[in-house]
Amino acid sequence: MSAYAENLLRHLVRSGHEVTMVSQYRGDPAGRAIYGGGPPPPDRVPDGVAVHALEARGEQAVGRGEAADFEADVAEMTATVLRLHAERPFDVLHAQYAYPNGLAVLRAARAAGLPAVVSVQGGDGHWVGTCCATHQDLVRAVFRHAPALLIGSPSFAAEVCARHEVDPSRFTVVPGATDAERFVPVRPLGRLSDPVVLLYHGRVDARKGVLDLLDAMADLRADGVPVRLRISGIGPDRDATADRVGELGLGADVDLLGAVDYHRAHEVYARGDIFVSPTYAEGFSNTILEAMATGLPVVSTDVVGVRDCVRPEENGLLVPAGDARALGRAVRRLIDDAALGRRLATQARRDVEERWSWPVVADQITAVYQGLTADIPEIADPPVDPACRFRAAPHLL
Repeated sequence: MSAYAENLLRHLVRSGHEVTMVSQYRGDPAGRAIYGGGPPPPDRVPDGVAVHALEARGEQAVGRGEAADFEADVAEMTATVLRLHAERPFDVLHAQYAYPNGLAVLRAARAAGLPAVVSVQGGDGHWVGTCCATHQDLVRAVFRHAPALLIGSPSFAAEVCARHEVDPSRFTVVPGATDAERFVPVRPLGRLSDPVVLLYHGRVDARKGVLDLLDAMADLRADGVPVRLRISGIGPDRDATADRVGELGLGADVDLLGAVDYHRAHEVYARGDIFVSPTYAEGFSNTILEAMATGLPVVSTDVVGVRDCVRPEENGLLVPAGDARALGRAVRRLIDDAALGRRLATQARRDVEERWSWPVVADQITAVYQGLTADIPEIADPPVDPACRFRAAPHLL
């Protein structure tokens, strides 16, 4: 269960809606190692939300040496939504991801005669459909036929439209959001520790630039800059990250914190001075917004989904993705110029309060629910391409 989903659910309930969440999860050891695993814990579920957890058994087939059976998971999600609708009718279905979740929701909505909304949030726009003809056909069908499509940023929408031949008017841009009451500054903005503490919080994935950050860290240390790095999170490249720390001789300067529950994430931000997100692509970065809300100056990359919220020299610094040297230089600017960091952090916190806090964004989402149609055509399964790379590594999808 993502922080995005948790906050959206909470604000839907506050607005008077009755909400049911169907949450798919990995229960196998490999899935738990990458995602944290397991059904949504009770303390993460907002009061007033009914939760139905579904184990992704089709995806877990990889643990038995088989190809992931996404089709089985789609079928189970579809059947579950229809069963719950028969027990207590829904008015609107909302999928948080275009595939496989969005496909399941559209099929359930067609069968039940309901309107549906699909949010495109990350890998479903960046990677799904680049892997094989099967997933290209299915994700494009979702983009064509969903009564409403939400996406986090104009740059992300442009990428998806170009890749999948989607009419830009199909998308409604609703930005990411953060809990500006949970994530708050706990010390004067721009104040630096000695040594300065860099923070990476999020999915530990090479596609998020975590290995580039280690290279930048090594450059800073070689230049005599006193700096530490805390890496918070888990993901598919956590072992590669630990190995790179050892290869670069950074063991004394890098703390690998592992998984951190969302309810404790604000404590992690409070332990950093500068937030670094060297990502290669985003839909709209929740962690950047959390850092901004906490009052940390942000260094990130000039890529899709980031350039829509980080404005260079105004509320953060941007560098080219994959350029560890540039990343290190941007960090050093903030170390050498505390006034710059204070100015950027002040503007970033203001932006969060005015544009990216949950009360603001939740109202935009619920406005989309009004006036939706239930006209959804049938979406058939194309032939399965067994060579799809995500069938061997579904966690990358």
